[in-house]
Amino acid sequence: MNAKWIPLSAAIALALGSAAASAATTDFHGYLRGGVGSSTNEGGTKSGSEFNKTKLGRLGNEFDTYGEVELGQEVFNKDGKSFYVDSMLAMDSAGTGNNENTKDNTANFGLKQLNVQAKGLIAAAPEAVLWAGKRFYQRHDLHIIDTKYWNVSGYGAGVEKIKAGQGDLSTAWIRDDANGLNINYADVRYAGLSPWAGSWIELGVDYAMPNKSDAQDNPDYVNPSGDFVNYQHGTDKGVMLTAELSQQMFGFWPKTVFQYATKGLAQNMVSQGGGWYDAWSDNEEAKGFRIINTAEAPITDNLQLAYVLTYGKTTNIDGFGQDQSLVSAVVRPIYQWDDYNKTMLELGYFRLNKDASWNPADEGGKKATISQAWSAGRGLLARPEIRVYTTYIKNDKGETFNNSTSDHDVRFGVQAEAWW
Repeated sequence: MNAKWIPLSAAIALALGSAAASAATTDFHGYLRGGVGSSTNEGGTKSGSEFNKTKLGRLGNEFDTYGEVELGQEVFNKDGKSFYVDSMLAMDSAGTGNNENTKDNTANFGLKQLNVQAKGLIAAAPEAVLWAGKRFYQRHDLHIIDTKYWNVSGYGAGVEKIKAGQGDLSTAWIRDDANGLNINYADVRYAGLSPWAGSWIELGVDYAMPNKSDAQDNPDYVNPSGDFVNYQHGTDKGVMLTAELSQQMFGFWPKTVFQYATKGLAQNMVSQGGGWYDAWSDNEEAKGFRIINTAEAPITDNLQLAYVLTYGKTTNIDGFGQDQSLVSAVVRPIYQWDDYNKTMLELGYFRLNKDASWNPADEGGKKATISQAWSAGRGLLARPEIRVYTTYIKNDKGETFNNSTSDHDVRFGVQAEAWW
């Protein structure tokens, strides 16, 4: 029998070429940040030099290099049915040298997203999207503190944007393991309620279900890396409830978020997390709540104010009866000199109280950053952007700067940021 074997790379190229010829243009999206910075006390800044970025604000307080490249394409569209393939690769590094790579362990590359999204397959809900794979799933972002307060992402499947009344219903099963333990999430959301003029409400339930193997149910379990891990406590099913209200007023949309969480999800209420499960601690009795208020408010034609205010409280989050409370405030006024030139001031304050006699290690800090920026347009989120900055930062509870000899530091530098 005569057979002609086509090399794998050639076959892939042919397949991609065929798809490209018959489908829409490939969507190209991405994100990047990077720059150069220094400290007046302790040499150059790098990834890890940040101090409580999610509580004090990110401007002049992030020093890593990070990038994402996303490629997506609708590969089929016929009879009202479409299939979309999405992918994303990411890289992060310390931001210190020219030859950062995986060989010397100074850069990391990762697969962030790889999924298929199909539309028009459900006759009763033709607008609904059926999806499966790895995905950033409906993340809710607080840009100026670089955190997602609602972020249950990973491998999964679901149906989203099912029209139901005023809004859309979405359901998903997502896997995001923690500390070697399988964690499954049931995620249900309803978005788009508007009970009165100018309002917008979204509600959601995330139910975390740790799934121990028979081996992990043994008190003497040792994980594959050789570490002893006791999963006998703190791996119960937990819930996180989220309700957010946006209300249009004076030309902008202030948003208030209410969240309540139990078990391994409770610590998110004071860690500024978005839904990751703590499988490292005993959280059988843990509970917590959080209130966030945020807005990007136009004051005048040239003056804008962005802010994030957070109050969170937890009880029994570590098995020793420890209660914690967080207060965090970050404000960023922006003055727009013209369409491409702006000056920003960012002020941050936080206090994390730990109410436990055995470990009263409270935390706190302050930050002030002044920055001059050149952006592709007006407003807080105009990108690409190049900015110069100077930051004063202080640790209220310890000497952690300048080789642990000072409780404050001054940093300066230049940073670029873009998304497209």
